[in-house]
This record gives sequence, C-alpha cells and structure tokens, in this order.
Amino acid sequence: MPISTSPATRIHRSGIRTLMELAMRDPEAIRLEIGEPDVPTPAHVVAAAGRDAAAGHTGYTSSTGTPELRAALAEKVRRVNGLEVTAEDVVVTHGAMHGLAMAIAALAGPGDAVLLPDPEFPNWRMAAVAAGVDVTTYPAHAANGFVPTLADIEAAITPQTRVLVVCSPNNPTGAMYPADLLAGVVELARRHDLWVFSDECYEAITFDAPHVSPASFDTDGRVVTFFSFSKTYAMTGWRLGYVVSRDAGVVDLLGQVAEATVACPSSVSQRAALAAVTGPQDDVRTAVASYQERRDAAVALLAARGVPCVRPAGAFYLMVDVSAATTDSEAFALRLLDERHVAVSPGSAFGAAGEGMVRVSLAAERGALLEGLGRLADLVGAWGEVAVPAAVATP
Repeated sequence: MPISTSPATRIHRSGIRTLMELAMRDPEAIRLEIGEPDVPTPAHVVAAAGRDAAAGHTGYTSSTGTPELRAALAEKVRRVNGLEVTAEDVVVTHGAMHGLAMAIAALAGPGDAVLLPDPEFPNWRMAAVAAGVDVTTYPAHAANGFVPTLADIEAAITPQTRVLVVCSPNNPTGAMYPADLLAGVVELARRHDLWVFSDECYEAITFDAPHVSPASFDTDGRVVTFFSFSKTYAMTGWRLGYVVSRDAGVVDLLGQVAEATVACPSSVSQRAALAAVTGPQDDVRTAVASYQERRDAAVALLAARGVPCVRPAGAFYLMVDVSAATTDSEAFALRLLDERHVAVSPGSAFGAAGEGMVRVSLAAERGALLEGLGRLADLVGAWGEVAVPAAVATP
C-alpha cells in the first residue's frame, strides 16, 4: 500500500491517554489522570435531550449550529463574559477540540507557526501538527505560579508565528492570567499582527478571582475564543463546544471546515446544550464549590507531607512536584500506577516545563483523591528503595 505523506503521521500520542488506557486495565486504580467531572450531566439536561429526541429533533442542522442554540450562546457570552456578540458570531462545534482544530486549519497553514504556553494542553500541538503547522512555545514558570510574562511571550514570537494561544484558567496548571497580562497579550498580537486563540473551556471553574477573557480588550476582531460544555456541565461524552469570533470571515471559514469534516454537530447534543445554558445553574455552582474544597484539602495534604505543588486558581488540576524522587515524570507515573494503583498524568505529556511534575485531577471523589495523593507522597519518599518480592522478603 502507498506510504502516507500526511502531516498526521507526525502526531505524537498524548501521555494522558497512555496512562488512562493503562489505568482502565487496573480495577483497583484510583483514577486521577483524566480531566472528567465526577458528577453526572444535570438531570434537566438529560431529560430535555430525551424529550426532544422523542419529538423528532434528530436530523441535520446547519454546519454552524442551530439558530436557537447560537442565539442562546450569544446571550450567555454577553451576560457572563461581557462581550458584545450576536448569534452570527457563534459557531457550535463537535466539542471544543473540534473547534480548535478547525480554527488552526482555517487560519494557519504550512510554513506558519502556532505559539503555545509551556506547559501546554497537548491537543493544541496535535491539531497544529495534523494541519502541517509548526509549533513553538513560550515559558510559564512554576516559580511564577505558571503565569507567563509578556517579555517571555514576545521573545518567543518569530516571523513564522501566525497564532498566539492563551489558556486561562489553564490546563494543565490551573493558573489564571490577570487582566493586565491579557490586555498586554492582545496589544502584543496587534503589534505583530497575530491571531489570539483563547482557550476558555474552564471559564466557569474559578476559585480566587473572576475569569477574564482577552476578547474584552479586542478592538479589531483578532481574538478567537473557544468554549466547552464538557467541564462546566459534565457533558464530556455529548461532544459539544462553541467558538466565538467577531470576524465574519472567520465564522464563514469555520462553517466551511465544519461542513467538510463533521457536516454538523449532533442535533440531540445541541438540544441538550440549549437546556444546559438556559436552565438552572445550581449544579455548576455546587460542582465548583466542591472542586475548591478538594483543592484546599489536596494542597494541605501535600504541604503536610512535604511534597511541593502550585496552588491552582481555577480549572480542576494540580501540578505536583515529584522531582525529589525523579525528574522522569513518565517513569514516576508508571511506577505509581504499577505499585500503588494510582493513575496520574506525567508532566512530560504537557511539554518540557512539565518534567519533574505530574498532573492530578481534582475532579475525583474526595476520599479517593486524598488517598491517591497520600500514596503519591509515599512513593516520593520511597523512590530510591527497591521493592523486595514477597517470596524472598526477610522477616
């Protein structure tokens, strides 16, 4: 058979998924590796989807989403995010991942580069590579709470840079970027004539300060914003997200790419999303309060055990420093799963700056989370010890 010449052959598999699939084979594993809410989709959302499916809302929709959902999302973005947008500025996508992949394919191409934060959400890199786009990074240091500086971002811009990506609240670090930094990012992009892609999938999950979108400072339509239903409404398997752009040309391009890839988002999922965004938000508030309490308990446990971590300000992740044991984060994660039955994501899955750390998801049952972190701390302390097989252990 002919050998593939597609850029997709250069995609490296995510270390998150590798650990997830290994953990799925271990019935005893405490699952802290995957970013999935531990609560069900709100009952009123499931009920609405069932009613609407039974009523026949199961056909094709526009490639950019149903008019009802686009209008409801525009109203939400005006009310919650403070952005003056209309339904025509919203594109409904087959999950936020589909939205970011479409945007890269629509607005960048071979010879261009996408500039990501390091640590990074690996799917951004995978989408860029699949589109034949180069990837470069700017640092977000743990010593600064994983918040980058404008000087470091600007230093990483090259003549090939086409897109600058920011992610706040951040996956994997939980960092939130302050308003002055985001305003500076938009101005920096204006000076260098770049697109700003803003990953705001965790916008609703904040603990210490309100979420701010860089689109608040956008005056010429260069900021493209990505949202998700997965984390806010525990709708990971429904596969629905949305992109907001005030550039009509961008919206048209996204619609064309959507038609060429998925035809349209799921009609049933769109009805569920409409119920989620227009219905009661009590489940969201309850979940966020629970994540915050778990964050505080997790940080306190690690501090008591002498294991460093960076206290996240949002999202539901915790980057834990295991370098006292080893800087090989994959080796640590594999041994932790094998010996202690705890699954975490290796920091190397998120780029060079993640080495020596592992990412822990706080979206796990509280008792399991704290038990898993206790076992992690035990392994950090015992790393240099060689396990003696039970058959030859001395009394």
